[in-house]
Amino acid sequence: MSNTAIKTSEEPQMFGHPKGLFYLFFAELWERFSFYGMRALLMLYMVNEIFKALAEKDTAAAAVYASYGSLVYASTVIGGRISDKILGMRSSIFLGGILMSLGHFVLAIENDIAFFLALAFIVVGNGFFKPNISTFVGSLYEDGDKRKDSGFTIFYMGINIGGFAAPLICGWLGQSYGWHYGFGLAGIGMLAGLIFFWSGLKKNVFGDRGLPPNKEIFEKKILGIPQKTFIPIIAFLCAPVIAFLLASYKSIAGGGTFLGEQNIVSLLFKLIGAVIFVYMSIIIYRATPDERKKLIMAILITFFMTLFWGFHELSGSVITLFADRNVALDGIMNASQTNSLNSLVIIILSIPVSLLWAYLSKRNLNPRTPYKFGLGLLLAGASFYILSLSKGNADANGMVPFAYLFIMYVVISIGELFMSPVGLSKITDLSPKRIVTFMMGIWFLSSAYAFQIVGFISKQLAIENSDGQKINPIETLEIYTNGFELIATYAVGAGAIVILFSPLMKKLMGNVH
Repeated sequence: MSNTAIKTSEEPQMFGHPKGLFYLFFAELWERFSFYGMRALLMLYMVNEIFKALAEKDTAAAAVYASYGSLVYASTVIGGRISDKILGMRSSIFLGGILMSLGHFVLAIENDIAFFLALAFIVVGNGFFKPNISTFVGSLYEDGDKRKDSGFTIFYMGINIGGFAAPLICGWLGQSYGWHYGFGLAGIGMLAGLIFFWSGLKKNVFGDRGLPPNKEIFEKKILGIPQKTFIPIIAFLCAPVIAFLLASYKSIAGGGTFLGEQNIVSLLFKLIGAVIFVYMSIIIYRATPDERKKLIMAILITFFMTLFWGFHELSGSVITLFADRNVALDGIMNASQTNSLNSLVIIILSIPVSLLWAYLSKRNLNPRTPYKFGLGLLLAGASFYILSLSKGNADANGMVPFAYLFIMYVVISIGELFMSPVGLSKITDLSPKRIVTFMMGIWFLSSAYAFQIVGFISKQLAIENSDGQKINPIETLEIYTNGFELIATYAVGAGAIVILFSPLMKKLMGNVH
Protein backbone atom coordinates (compact mmCIF):
# COMPACT_ATOMS: atom_id res chain seq x y z
CA MET A 1 0.00 0.00 0.00
CA SER A 2 1.33 3.49 -0.89
CA ASN A 3 2.20 6.15 1.70
CA THR A 4 -0.57 8.34 0.31
CA ALA A 5 -3.16 5.61 0.84
CA ILE A 6 -1.90 4.92 4.38
CA LYS A 7 -1.95 8.62 5.27
CA THR A 8 -5.44 9.08 3.77
CA SER A 9 -6.84 6.14 5.73
CA GLU A 10 -5.48 7.55 9.00
CA GLU A 11 -7.01 11.00 8.53
CA PRO A 12 -10.67 11.78 9.34
CA GLN A 13 -12.74 11.59 6.16
CA MET A 14 -16.15 12.97 5.16
CA PHE A 15 -17.95 12.22 1.87
CA GLY A 16 -14.71 10.81 0.45
CA HIS A 17 -12.64 13.92 1.23
CA PRO A 18 -10.49 15.05 4.16
CA LYS A 19 -12.81 16.26 6.93
CA GLY A 20 -10.82 19.49 7.15
CA LEU A 21 -12.11 20.46 3.70
CA PHE A 22 -15.61 21.03 5.05
CA TYR A 23 -14.40 23.21 7.92
CA LEU A 24 -12.49 25.32 5.40
CA PHE A 25 -15.56 25.28 3.12
CA PHE A 26 -17.75 26.88 5.80
CA ALA A 27 -15.00 29.23 6.99
CA GLU A 28 -14.57 30.56 3.44
CA LEU A 29 -18.33 30.62 2.79
CA TRP A 30 -18.86 32.93 5.77
CA GLU A 31 -15.79 35.02 4.99
CA ARG A 32 -17.08 35.58 1.44
CA PHE A 33 -20.52 36.29 2.92
CA SER A 34 -18.98 39.12 4.92
CA PHE A 35 -16.86 40.42 2.03
CA TYR A 36 -19.58 40.44 -0.64
CA GLY A 37 -22.28 41.56 1.79
CA MET A 38 -20.25 44.66 2.56
CA ARG A 39 -19.28 45.20 -1.10
CA ALA A 40 -22.92 45.11 -2.22
CA LEU A 41 -23.66 48.09 0.04
CA LEU A 42 -20.40 50.00 -0.29
CA MET A 43 -20.94 52.13 -3.41
CA LEU A 44 -24.53 53.00 -2.51
CA TYR A 45 -23.49 53.85 1.05
CA MET A 46 -20.76 56.18 -0.17
CA VAL A 47 -22.93 58.15 -2.63
CA ASN A 48 -25.92 58.33 -0.26
CA GLU A 49 -24.14 58.93 3.05
CA ILE A 50 -20.37 59.49 3.09
CA PHE A 51 -20.22 61.86 0.08
CA LYS A 52 -23.86 62.96 -0.13
CA ALA A 53 -22.93 66.63 0.38
CA LEU A 54 -20.51 66.65 -2.57
CA ALA A 55 -21.52 67.68 -6.08
CA GLU A 56 -19.09 65.07 -7.47
CA LYS A 57 -20.05 62.31 -5.06
CA ASP A 58 -19.95 59.63 -7.78
CA THR A 59 -16.36 60.60 -8.64
CA ALA A 60 -15.28 60.54 -4.98
CA ALA A 61 -16.98 57.17 -4.40
CA ALA A 62 -15.38 55.74 -7.56
CA ALA A 63 -11.91 56.83 -6.40
CA VAL A 64 -12.33 55.25 -2.95
CA TYR A 65 -13.85 52.05 -4.40
CA ALA A 66 -10.96 51.67 -6.87
CA SER A 67 -8.31 52.33 -4.20
CA TYR A 68 -9.98 49.91 -1.77
CA GLY A 69 -10.28 47.14 -4.38
CA SER A 70 -6.69 47.57 -5.54
CA LEU A 71 -5.28 47.50 -2.00
CA VAL A 72 -7.46 44.52 -1.00
CA TYR A 73 -5.98 42.34 -3.73
CA ALA A 74 -2.44 43.71 -3.53
CA SER A 75 -2.36 42.92 0.20
CA THR A 76 -2.66 39.18 -0.57
CA VAL A 77 0.83 39.18 -2.10
CA ILE A 78 2.37 40.58 1.11
CA GLY A 79 0.21 38.49 3.46
CA GLY A 80 0.96 35.29 1.55
CA ARG A 81 4.68 35.97 1.71
CA ILE A 82 4.62 36.59 5.49
CA SER A 83 2.67 33.37 5.97
CA ASP A 84 5.12 31.33 3.88
CA LYS A 85 8.17 32.66 5.71
CA ILE A 86 7.02 33.26 9.30
CA LEU A 87 3.43 32.81 10.53
CA GLY A 88 2.12 29.73 8.75
CA MET A 89 -1.42 29.39 7.44
CA ARG A 90 -3.24 28.90 10.76
CA SER A 91 -1.96 32.05 12.45
CA SER A 92 -2.39 34.08 9.25
CA ILE A 93 -6.02 33.00 8.80
CA PHE A 94 -6.82 33.85 12.42
CA LEU A 95 -5.09 37.23 12.25
CA GLY A 96 -6.80 38.07 8.96
CA GLY A 97 -10.21 36.98 10.22
CA ILE A 98 -9.94 39.07 13.38
CA LEU A 99 -8.89 42.17 11.42
CA MET A 100 -11.69 41.72 8.89
CA SER A 101 -14.30 41.19 11.63
CA LEU A 102 -13.08 44.34 13.31
CA GLY A 103 -13.34 46.21 10.02
CA HIS A 104 -16.93 45.14 9.39
CA PHE A 105 -18.02 46.07 12.91
CA VAL A 106 -16.26 49.46 12.72
CA LEU A 107 -18.25 50.10 9.51
CA ALA A 108 -21.37 49.95 11.69
CA ILE A 109 -20.19 53.17 13.41
CA GLU A 110 -21.68 56.27 11.78
CA ASN A 111 -18.52 58.30 11.39
CA ASP A 112 -16.45 59.28 8.34
CA ILE A 113 -13.09 58.58 10.03
CA ALA A 114 -14.38 55.19 11.22
CA PHE A 115 -15.46 54.44 7.64
CA PHE A 116 -11.94 54.73 6.21
CA LEU A 117 -10.38 52.93 9.18
CA ALA A 118 -12.86 50.07 8.74
CA LEU A 119 -11.95 49.64 5.06
CA ALA A 120 -8.27 49.65 6.06
CA PHE A 121 -8.76 46.82 8.58
CA ILE A 122 -10.52 44.78 5.86
CA VAL A 123 -7.66 45.45 3.43
CA VAL A 124 -5.00 44.24 5.90
CA GLY A 125 -7.12 41.31 7.11
CA ASN A 126 -7.88 40.10 3.60
CA GLY A 127 -4.15 40.06 2.86
CA PHE A 128 -3.60 37.45 5.57
CA PHE A 129 -6.85 35.47 5.18
CA LYS A 130 -7.54 35.12 1.46
CA PRO A 131 -4.31 33.60 0.07
CA ASN A 132 -3.88 31.20 2.96
CA ILE A 133 -7.26 29.52 3.14
CA SER A 134 -7.07 28.51 -0.54
CA THR A 135 -3.53 27.19 -0.04
CA PHE A 136 -4.72 25.31 3.05
CA VAL A 137 -7.24 23.41 0.93
CA GLY A 138 -4.47 22.27 -1.42
CA SER A 139 -2.34 21.12 1.53
CA LEU A 140 -5.05 18.65 2.61
CA TYR A 141 -4.22 16.45 -0.40
CA GLU A 142 -1.01 14.63 -1.23
CA ASP A 143 0.67 15.18 -4.60
CA GLY A 144 -1.10 13.10 -7.24
CA ASP A 145 -4.32 12.74 -5.20
CA LYS A 146 -7.07 12.57 -7.81
CA ARG A 147 -9.61 14.00 -5.34
CA LYS A 148 -7.88 17.38 -5.29
CA ASP A 149 -9.75 18.92 -8.25
CA SER A 150 -13.15 17.90 -6.92
CA GLY A 151 -12.09 19.17 -3.48
CA PHE A 152 -11.41 22.61 -4.92
CA THR A 153 -14.72 22.46 -6.80
CA ILE A 154 -16.52 21.92 -3.47
CA PHE A 155 -14.50 24.72 -1.86
CA TYR A 156 -15.23 27.22 -4.65
CA MET A 157 -18.92 26.36 -4.42
CA GLY A 158 -18.73 27.68 -0.85
CA ILE A 159 -17.30 30.94 -2.18
CA ASN A 160 -20.21 31.36 -4.58
CA ILE A 161 -22.86 30.38 -2.05
CA GLY A 162 -21.50 33.12 0.23
CA GLY A 163 -21.32 35.54 -2.71
CA PHE A 164 -24.95 34.74 -3.62
CA ALA A 165 -26.52 34.86 -0.16
CA ALA A 166 -24.67 37.90 1.21
CA PRO A 167 -25.98 40.62 -1.16
CA LEU A 168 -29.53 39.27 -0.78
CA ILE A 169 -29.51 39.33 3.03
CA CYS A 170 -27.11 42.19 3.82
CA GLY A 171 -28.52 44.21 0.91
CA TRP A 172 -32.08 43.80 2.17
CA LEU A 173 -31.12 44.58 5.76
CA GLY A 174 -28.92 47.55 4.82
CA GLN A 175 -31.34 49.27 2.46
CA SER A 176 -34.51 48.43 4.42
CA TYR A 177 -33.44 49.07 8.02
CA GLY A 178 -30.16 50.99 7.83
CA TRP A 179 -26.74 50.64 6.24
CA HIS A 180 -25.02 49.78 9.48
CA TYR A 181 -27.28 46.80 10.16
CA GLY A 182 -26.11 45.34 6.83
CA PHE A 183 -22.46 46.00 7.68
CA GLY A 184 -22.97 44.54 11.16
CA LEU A 185 -24.40 41.33 9.72
CA ALA A 186 -21.36 41.07 7.44
CA GLY A 187 -19.18 41.26 10.57
CA ILE A 188 -21.19 38.48 12.20
CA GLY A 189 -20.62 36.40 9.06
CA MET A 190 -16.86 36.85 9.37
CA LEU A 191 -16.97 35.80 13.03
CA ALA A 192 -18.97 32.71 12.04
CA GLY A 193 -16.22 31.81 9.56
CA LEU A 194 -13.56 32.16 12.27
CA ILE A 195 -15.59 29.98 14.65
CA PHE A 196 -15.82 27.21 12.04
CA PHE A 197 -12.07 27.37 11.48
CA TRP A 198 -11.33 27.39 15.23
CA SER A 199 -13.62 24.39 15.80
CA GLY A 200 -11.72 22.48 13.10
CA LEU A 201 -8.46 23.21 14.92
CA LYS A 202 -9.93 22.07 18.25
CA LYS A 203 -11.03 18.78 16.67
CA ASN A 204 -7.59 18.38 15.06
CA VAL A 205 -9.07 17.75 11.60
CA PHE A 206 -6.08 19.47 9.95
CA GLY A 207 -3.39 17.30 11.57
CA ASP A 208 -0.07 19.14 11.61
CA ARG A 209 -0.85 21.27 8.53
CA GLY A 210 -0.75 25.05 8.56
CA LEU A 211 1.75 25.40 11.41
CA PRO A 212 4.61 27.96 11.23
CA PRO A 213 7.23 26.78 8.69
CA ASN A 214 10.06 27.36 11.16
CA LYS A 215 9.42 27.50 14.92
CA GLU A 216 12.71 29.28 15.54
CA ILE A 217 11.86 32.10 13.08
CA PHE A 218 8.30 32.23 14.48
CA GLU A 219 9.67 32.84 17.99
CA LYS A 220 12.59 35.08 16.91
CA LYS A 221 12.50 38.43 18.67
CA ILE A 222 12.46 41.82 16.97
CA LEU A 223 12.85 44.80 19.33
CA GLY A 224 12.42 42.30 22.16
CA ILE A 225 9.06 41.04 20.80
CA PRO A 226 8.59 37.56 19.25
CA GLN A 227 7.68 37.74 15.56
CA LYS A 228 4.45 35.84 16.25
CA THR A 229 3.37 38.92 18.28
CA PHE A 230 5.33 41.58 16.41
CA ILE A 231 3.62 40.93 13.05
CA PRO A 232 0.03 41.30 14.41
CA ILE A 233 1.09 44.57 16.09
CA ILE A 234 2.51 45.89 12.80
CA ALA A 235 -0.63 44.71 10.97
CA PHE A 236 -2.84 46.75 13.33
CA LEU A 237 -0.55 49.77 13.00
CA CYS A 238 -0.73 49.55 9.20
CA ALA A 239 -4.48 50.16 9.29
CA PRO A 240 -4.29 53.93 10.05
CA VAL A 241 -1.72 54.35 7.24
CA ILE A 242 -3.98 52.58 4.73
CA ALA A 243 -6.97 54.57 6.04
CA PHE A 244 -5.03 57.74 5.22
CA LEU A 245 -4.35 56.47 1.69
CA LEU A 246 -8.05 55.68 1.19
CA ALA A 247 -9.13 59.05 2.59
CA SER A 248 -6.70 60.79 0.18
CA TYR A 249 -9.05 60.10 -2.73
CA LYS A 250 -8.70 63.55 -4.25
CA SER A 251 -6.29 63.93 -7.15
CA ILE A 252 -2.79 65.18 -6.34
CA ALA A 253 -1.77 65.18 -10.03
CA GLY A 254 -4.18 67.22 -12.08
CA GLY A 255 -5.59 66.48 -15.50
CA GLY A 256 -3.01 68.84 -17.01
CA THR A 257 -0.11 66.50 -16.22
CA PHE A 258 0.99 63.68 -18.52
CA LEU A 259 -0.31 61.22 -15.91
CA GLY A 260 -3.80 62.68 -15.85
CA GLU A 261 -5.77 62.93 -12.61
CA GLN A 262 -4.13 60.70 -10.00
CA ASN A 263 -4.46 60.16 -6.27
CA ILE A 264 -1.79 58.64 -4.01
CA VAL A 265 -2.95 55.03 -4.47
CA SER A 266 -3.17 55.22 -8.27
CA LEU A 267 0.30 56.80 -8.43
CA LEU A 268 1.62 54.06 -6.12
CA PHE A 269 0.29 51.34 -8.41
CA LYS A 270 1.78 53.02 -11.48
CA LEU A 271 5.16 53.03 -9.74
CA ILE A 272 4.78 49.35 -8.77
CA GLY A 273 3.78 48.57 -12.36
CA ALA A 274 6.88 50.29 -13.74
CA VAL A 275 9.14 48.35 -11.35
CA ILE A 276 7.46 45.04 -12.28
CA PHE A 277 7.83 45.85 -16.00
CA VAL A 278 11.58 46.45 -15.64
CA TYR A 279 12.08 43.35 -13.48
CA MET A 280 10.06 41.15 -15.86
CA SER A 281 12.05 42.48 -18.81
CA ILE A 282 15.28 41.39 -17.09
CA ILE A 283 13.82 37.93 -16.29
CA ILE A 284 12.67 37.44 -19.89
CA TYR A 285 16.04 38.59 -21.25
CA ARG A 286 17.89 36.05 -19.07
CA ALA A 287 15.48 33.18 -19.74
CA THR A 288 16.08 30.34 -22.19
CA PRO A 289 14.27 30.63 -25.56
CA ASP A 290 11.57 28.13 -24.50
CA GLU A 291 11.11 29.80 -21.11
CA ARG A 292 10.96 33.20 -22.79
CA LYS A 293 8.07 32.18 -25.04
CA LYS A 294 6.07 30.74 -22.14
CA LEU A 295 6.77 33.75 -19.91
CA ILE A 296 5.54 36.14 -22.60
CA MET A 297 2.37 34.06 -22.84
CA ALA A 298 1.95 34.09 -19.03
CA ILE A 299 2.19 37.89 -19.10
CA LEU A 300 -0.36 38.09 -21.93
CA ILE A 301 -2.79 35.83 -20.03
CA THR A 302 -2.40 38.03 -16.94
CA PHE A 303 -3.02 41.17 -19.04
CA PHE A 304 -6.16 39.70 -20.64
CA MET A 305 -7.46 38.64 -17.23
CA THR A 306 -6.84 42.14 -15.88
CA LEU A 307 -8.92 43.60 -18.70
CA PHE A 308 -11.74 41.14 -18.06
CA TRP A 309 -11.82 41.80 -14.31
CA GLY A 310 -11.70 45.52 -15.01
CA PHE A 311 -15.00 45.19 -16.88
CA HIS A 312 -16.44 42.52 -14.58
CA GLU A 313 -15.80 44.40 -11.31
CA LEU A 314 -17.91 47.32 -12.54
CA SER A 315 -20.74 45.22 -11.09
CA GLY A 316 -19.97 46.59 -7.62
CA SER A 317 -19.75 50.23 -8.75
CA VAL A 318 -21.28 51.64 -11.95
CA ILE A 319 -23.66 48.73 -12.57
CA THR A 320 -24.97 48.89 -8.99
CA LEU A 321 -25.60 52.64 -9.41
CA PHE A 322 -27.25 51.96 -12.79
CA ALA A 323 -29.50 49.37 -11.12
CA ASP A 324 -30.39 51.88 -8.41
CA ARG A 325 -31.10 54.80 -10.75
CA ASN A 326 -32.30 53.29 -14.01
CA VAL A 327 -33.53 49.70 -13.62
CA ALA A 328 -37.20 49.02 -12.86
CA LEU A 329 -36.60 46.43 -10.15
CA ASP A 330 -40.34 46.41 -9.30
CA GLY A 331 -39.91 44.72 -5.93
CA ILE A 332 -37.87 41.84 -7.42
CA MET A 333 -34.81 42.97 -5.45
CA ASN A 334 -33.11 46.21 -4.52
CA ALA A 335 -29.98 47.59 -6.23
CA SER A 336 -27.47 46.13 -3.74
CA GLN A 337 -29.10 42.69 -4.05
CA THR A 338 -28.41 42.62 -7.80
CA ASN A 339 -24.79 41.84 -6.84
CA SER A 340 -25.97 38.29 -6.06
CA LEU A 341 -26.80 37.55 -9.72
CA ASN A 342 -23.22 36.79 -10.76
CA SER A 343 -22.75 34.14 -8.08
CA LEU A 344 -26.19 32.66 -8.84
CA VAL A 345 -25.26 32.14 -12.50
CA ILE A 346 -21.85 30.69 -11.55
CA ILE A 347 -23.51 28.20 -9.18
CA ILE A 348 -25.97 27.09 -11.88
CA LEU A 349 -23.58 26.96 -14.84
CA SER A 350 -20.16 26.02 -13.42
CA ILE A 351 -20.79 22.27 -13.58
CA PRO A 352 -22.41 22.33 -17.07
CA VAL A 353 -19.49 24.39 -18.44
CA SER A 354 -16.91 22.01 -16.89
CA LEU A 355 -18.83 19.06 -18.39
CA LEU A 356 -18.77 20.85 -21.75
CA TRP A 357 -14.96 21.08 -21.63
CA ALA A 358 -14.74 17.40 -20.66
CA TYR A 359 -17.07 16.44 -23.54
CA LEU A 360 -15.04 18.49 -26.03
CA SER A 361 -11.75 17.07 -24.68
CA LYS A 362 -12.88 13.51 -25.40
CA ARG A 363 -13.42 14.55 -29.02
CA ASN A 364 -10.20 16.60 -29.20
CA LEU A 365 -12.28 19.75 -29.70
CA ASN A 366 -11.54 21.52 -26.41
CA PRO A 367 -10.33 25.06 -27.34
CA ARG A 368 -6.80 26.03 -26.32
CA THR A 369 -6.48 28.68 -23.59
CA PRO A 370 -6.06 31.71 -25.92
CA TYR A 371 -9.36 30.94 -27.66
CA LYS A 372 -11.15 30.61 -24.30
CA PHE A 373 -9.76 33.96 -23.20
CA GLY A 374 -10.79 35.57 -26.48
CA LEU A 375 -14.32 34.17 -26.17
CA GLY A 376 -14.48 35.35 -22.55
CA LEU A 377 -13.66 38.94 -23.57
CA LEU A 378 -16.18 38.75 -26.44
CA LEU A 379 -18.85 37.67 -23.97
CA ALA A 380 -17.91 40.55 -21.65
CA GLY A 381 -18.37 42.92 -24.57
CA ALA A 382 -21.70 41.32 -25.50
CA SER A 383 -22.96 41.71 -21.92
CA PHE A 384 -22.33 45.47 -21.90
CA TYR A 385 -23.81 45.81 -25.38
CA ILE A 386 -27.00 44.20 -24.03
CA LEU A 387 -27.09 46.84 -21.26
CA SER A 388 -26.57 49.61 -23.81
CA LEU A 389 -29.59 48.33 -25.78
CA SER A 390 -31.81 48.74 -22.71
CA LYS A 391 -32.19 52.44 -23.57
CA GLY A 392 -34.49 51.47 -26.43
CA ASN A 393 -37.02 49.98 -23.98
CA ALA A 394 -36.88 52.67 -21.30
CA ASP A 395 -40.16 54.08 -20.02
CA ALA A 396 -41.05 57.78 -19.77
CA ASN A 397 -39.17 58.01 -16.46
CA GLY A 398 -35.91 56.62 -17.86
CA MET A 399 -36.32 53.19 -16.23
CA VAL A 400 -35.37 50.04 -18.17
CA PRO A 401 -36.64 46.45 -17.72
CA PHE A 402 -34.85 44.22 -15.20
CA ALA A 403 -34.45 41.53 -17.88
CA TYR A 404 -31.58 43.46 -19.51
CA LEU A 405 -29.59 43.49 -16.27
CA PHE A 406 -30.26 39.81 -15.63
CA ILE A 407 -29.21 38.74 -19.16
CA MET A 408 -26.10 40.92 -18.85
CA TYR A 409 -25.08 39.02 -15.70
CA VAL A 410 -25.73 35.64 -17.36
CA VAL A 411 -23.53 36.49 -20.34
CA ILE A 412 -20.60 38.01 -18.42
CA SER A 413 -20.69 35.13 -15.89
CA ILE A 414 -20.31 32.61 -18.73
CA GLY A 415 -17.33 34.67 -19.87
CA GLU A 416 -15.91 34.39 -16.37
CA LEU A 417 -16.25 30.60 -16.48
CA PHE A 418 -14.36 30.57 -19.79
CA MET A 419 -11.41 32.48 -18.33
CA SER A 420 -11.00 32.44 -14.56
CA PRO A 421 -10.77 28.68 -13.77
CA VAL A 422 -8.08 28.03 -16.39
CA GLY A 423 -5.99 31.17 -15.90
CA LEU A 424 -4.46 30.29 -12.55
CA SER A 425 -3.39 26.79 -13.56
CA LYS A 426 -1.84 28.08 -16.80
CA ILE A 427 0.32 30.58 -14.91
CA THR A 428 1.87 27.72 -12.91
CA ASP A 429 2.31 25.65 -16.08
CA LEU A 430 3.93 28.46 -18.09
CA SER A 431 6.26 29.82 -15.39
CA PRO A 432 9.75 28.40 -14.71
CA LYS A 433 9.80 26.66 -11.32
CA ARG A 434 12.37 29.08 -9.91
CA ILE A 435 10.00 32.08 -10.27
CA VAL A 436 6.55 30.44 -10.06
CA THR A 437 5.81 32.09 -6.68
CA PHE A 438 6.71 35.51 -8.10
CA MET A 439 4.47 34.92 -11.14
CA MET A 440 1.60 33.89 -8.86
CA GLY A 441 2.06 37.21 -7.08
CA ILE A 442 1.82 39.01 -10.43
CA TRP A 443 -1.36 37.05 -11.17
CA PHE A 444 -2.97 38.18 -7.90
CA LEU A 445 -1.83 41.75 -8.57
CA SER A 446 -3.78 41.65 -11.84
CA SER A 447 -7.00 41.94 -9.82
CA ALA A 448 -5.54 44.97 -8.05
CA TYR A 449 -4.84 46.65 -11.39
CA ALA A 450 -8.32 45.68 -12.61
CA PHE A 451 -9.72 47.99 -9.94
CA GLN A 452 -7.66 50.83 -11.38
CA ILE A 453 -9.57 50.22 -14.63
CA VAL A 454 -12.81 50.18 -12.62
CA GLY A 455 -11.92 53.52 -11.05
CA PHE A 456 -11.10 55.11 -14.41
CA ILE A 457 -14.35 53.95 -16.06
CA SER A 458 -16.46 54.82 -13.02
CA LYS A 459 -15.10 58.37 -13.02
CA GLN A 460 -15.93 58.76 -16.72
CA LEU A 461 -19.53 57.69 -16.01
CA ALA A 462 -19.88 59.71 -12.81
CA ILE A 463 -23.05 61.80 -12.45
CA GLU A 464 -22.63 65.37 -11.20
CA ASN A 465 -25.35 66.73 -8.95
CA SER A 466 -24.35 70.27 -8.00
CA ASP A 467 -27.78 71.56 -6.92
CA GLY A 468 -28.42 68.78 -4.42
CA GLN A 469 -31.64 67.76 -6.17
CA LYS A 470 -32.65 64.18 -6.88
CA ILE A 471 -30.74 62.70 -9.81
CA ASN A 472 -32.81 62.62 -13.03
CA PRO A 473 -32.99 59.05 -14.41
CA ILE A 474 -33.54 60.29 -17.97
CA GLU A 475 -30.20 62.12 -17.88
CA THR A 476 -28.33 59.25 -16.21
CA LEU A 477 -29.71 56.70 -18.69
CA GLU A 478 -28.04 58.48 -21.60
CA ILE A 479 -24.68 58.69 -19.80
CA TYR A 480 -24.72 55.06 -18.63
CA THR A 481 -25.89 53.41 -21.86
CA ASN A 482 -23.46 55.41 -24.01
CA GLY A 483 -20.71 54.36 -21.61
CA PHE A 484 -21.77 50.71 -21.74
CA GLU A 485 -21.67 50.79 -25.53
CA LEU A 486 -18.11 52.15 -25.45
CA ILE A 487 -17.05 49.48 -22.94
CA ALA A 488 -18.61 46.83 -25.20
CA THR A 489 -16.59 48.14 -28.15
CA TYR A 490 -13.30 47.92 -26.24
CA ALA A 491 -14.07 44.46 -24.82
CA VAL A 492 -15.14 43.03 -28.19
CA GLY A 493 -12.10 44.60 -29.82
CA ALA A 494 -9.80 43.02 -27.22
CA GLY A 495 -11.51 39.63 -27.64
CA ALA A 496 -11.23 39.79 -31.44
CA ILE A 497 -7.50 40.62 -31.21
CA VAL A 498 -6.92 37.67 -28.84
CA ILE A 499 -8.72 35.24 -31.15
CA LEU A 500 -6.94 36.66 -34.24
CA PHE A 501 -3.53 36.10 -32.66
CA SER A 502 -4.44 32.80 -30.94
CA PRO A 503 -2.50 30.67 -33.47
CA LEU A 504 0.66 32.64 -32.60
CA MET A 505 -0.06 32.37 -28.87
CA LYS A 506 -0.53 28.61 -29.18
CA LYS A 507 3.07 28.43 -30.46
CA LEU A 508 4.27 30.50 -27.50
CA MET A 509 2.59 28.05 -25.10
CA GLY A 510 4.43 25.06 -26.53
CA ASN A 511 3.17 21.84 -24.92
CA VAL A 512 0.88 23.66 -22.45
CA HIS A 513 -2.77 23.34 -23.48
